[in-house]
Parts: sequence; structure tokens; C-alpha cells
Amino acid sequence: MKGLTACLVISLLALSGCSSMVTTAEGLEAAPATLMPRSGTYGDLISLPKPSAKIYAAVYDFRDQTGQYKPQPASTFSTAVTQGGAAMLSGALADSGWFVPLERVGLQNLLTERKIIRANLERNGQTDALGSLDAARVLLEGGIIAYDSNLRTGGAGAEYFGIGASGQYQVDQVTVNLRAVDIATGEVLANVTTSKTIFSHEIRAGVYRFIDFKRLLEGEIGYTNNEPVQMAVMSAIESSVIHLIARGIQNGLWTLANPAERDDPILSAYLEAPTPML
Repeated sequence: MKGLTACLVISLLALSGCSSMVTTAEGLEAAPATLMPRSGTYGDLISLPKPSAKIYAAVYDFRDQTGQYKPQPASTFSTAVTQGGAAMLSGALADSGWFVPLERVGLQNLLTERKIIRANLERNGQTDALGSLDAARVLLEGGIIAYDSNLRTGGAGAEYFGIGASGQYQVDQVTVNLRAVDIATGEVLANVTTSKTIFSHEIRAGVYRFIDFKRLLEGEIGYTNNEPVQMAVMSAIESSVIHLIARGIQNGLWTLANPAERDDPILSAYLEAPTPML
């Protein structure tokens, strides 16, 4: 038993030494800024077959419609999900190679700048060289419609003579809705709802026991991994764009540059994906 205690103490000291080097503010400041990491869904998005022609699409807003606030710390100001859904959707549409997203979120700013340019041209006696803004063929609507916290939780642990270990996990879920609307008629051409689970887990080990009459040994090590919510939202949005493209091809709403690619593995995988049943 003493040997086990000694080994655990050594492990605690070693891990605490490593963690102190990793978690220092100096080490964090030295890390350079990087591009946002992407999930496997992004690989599918940029690997889609090419369209016969890109579709001009307008995104006015892609709001958080969940009404959920951060549970920890309890707050009525900080929301549980990102408010940048429109930016994420515009990026996913452009990366897919199927859509040309038109600026509509900051439309008033764009119109103001065009007025300034026209005023400068008139002041210099030049003709108006600005053409009209491009019109969209499709309006993309929707938003983040649900965020379910503590969808599943669980864990296990064991302790013997003050020495033990435990682990626990938590599963949340974010749901996104995306629909394509025909601007000429107002008809909803396609409607897609996707969800992404957010997995968090914690592993802990510790010792709490008296070595001698007046000597208490106490130590603890642990590891926690929390999937960023914004990464889950981004993955759900990318998945909804892929499903929208695949359904549009299947229903004849838009066409491929090479019709033979209709059986593309990525398109087939998303079209044949079963709908989970509760």
C-alpha cells in the first residue's frame, strides 16, 4: 500500500510540474494567433462537386433564437451560443463554392459608402461609375433554434483507503435551421434542420490519507476537456449548407457542372443519412 501511495505522490508532483509550465500566463502570451480550427464537416464542404453556375444568395440575419443564457456563471447577459451566426453562414456559403453571399447584414453601411463615392464623383465632375448592386436569387433564412444543456450526463468513480479516481461527462446539443427562399415567389425551396452534440468530460484522481499520526497526505490531479460551443455551431451550419445543396440537386433546384458527379460520395452520404429517432 505504501508503494502505491508513493507512486501516486510522484505522479501528482510530476503532473503538477508539467501543468505549472503549461498554464503560466507567459506561455499563453507566447502562443501566436491562428486560424479557427475546423471540423471534419468543413472538409466535406470544400470537397463538394462544382455547380454549373454559382447562386447569388442574400443573408440578412441568422440569429440566436434559443433564448438560452450561460448556466455557469449564471448570467442574464452572456448567451449560451454565439451571436455571429450570420458571419458563420456567409463564410460557409462562400467556402462551399456553390453560393455568392451578398452583403446584407451591413447593407446600410454599404449604401452610405456608395453615397460618399457618388458625392466625390459629382464634385469632380465625373460621371457615376458605380453600377447597381447585384440582386440575389435566393434568400437564406433561419437561425440557431435550440440549445439543450445537460442532455446526457454520467460518470463513475472508486476510492479505497483515501486513494481513488473518478470520471464524468456531459453532453449538450445545439440545433440549427436553414431554409432557402425563392425571392421571386416567396416559396420555401428547401428546409434543413441539423444538430451537433457538444461533449465535455472530466477525469480526476486523488489521494487523501494520514501517513502518520500528525501527517496528512493530500493530492489531486485532473483533466477536463470542453468542446467549444462556437465550433459545434459552425459544424452544424456547415452541415446544413451541405444538406441544402444536396437536396437542391436531388430536387432539381440547381445543377452540377458535371452531371456525372450526381453520385458523388459526399452528396450520397448526406442524402442517405438516416434521421435519428428518439
